[in-house]
Amino acid sequence: MKKLLIGILLFALLPLVGVAQDNDKIKTPDLQTAEPDFFDPTRDANKKQEYHFGMEYRVEAGYVQNQQRSRETNFPGTFFHGARVGATVDFLLPSQFSAQVGLLYTLTYGTYQQKWAAMGYEDIYAHQAYMDHRIMQHQLTIPMRVYGNIHLWKKLNMFFYAGPQLQIGLAAQDNLRCGVTDSTVQWMHGTAVSLLDGTTIIPSPVQTEPYDRYQSKQLWRTNIQLGVGGGFEWDKYRLQAGYDFGLNNLVHQRVTPNQHMWEWGWYVSFCYKL
Repeated sequence: MKKLLIGILLFALLPLVGVAQDNDKIKTPDLQTAEPDFFDPTRDANKKQEYHFGMEYRVEAGYVQNQQRSRETNFPGTFFHGARVGATVDFLLPSQFSAQVGLLYTLTYGTYQQKWAAMGYEDIYAHQAYMDHRIMQHQLTIPMRVYGNIHLWKKLNMFFYAGPQLQIGLAAQDNLRCGVTDSTVQWMHGTAVSLLDGTTIIPSPVQTEPYDRYQSKQLWRTNIQLGVGGGFEWDKYRLQAGYDFGLNNLVHQRVTPNQHMWEWGWYVSFCYKL
């Protein structure tokens, strides 16, 4: 009977021995060396990302279409097509914002035809002189933009931006091709022309040889613009597009008192983060 009781007691103590062995395997933290948040029940939750100042460098290349818009018939609007390349620096700001500055070079080409009545004919309105303008523009652009980023999925982000930019004209070579009479050429150079009916016309000088539109003071070199745009970013790659609105009048030497011209444009470009 005594042996039976001892056996039952040993059998009852076996689970307690197993629990004791399992407890030996549990690591008890040292309260003096434990992390401060060890007893925080939310320690496994995702922590809010802290802001760290930084800079990101990018190179950029893309297509540009600019338009010189005018209200004057003797200074018609012109479309320019070309390419833009350059580099930018982004300064990282809190709350997924960033500020960008850069230096971009733009090369564009545009054409337009200028027409007026030809001199030396009995009916000057029955004949038209023309001049083809083929313009090559070289410009530097300094953008100053604020970007707002929205995370979409994994490494895919969407962004928007707005801000001013300064456009500086380096050269604007106008290669002219004239289809005019000798009398019209004299008139274009400021020489008084007598028509067949005895009327004398004294015009203002007009360029007939290739010239630079900036050096001749036809246009101002500086163009202040305000732009908006957006795009998508995947890892180190960006695809963006935007539109820039010209704010100041570019006409330097006005033919008429109210002559105005603005240069607006849109672009699409690819960017790569270095």
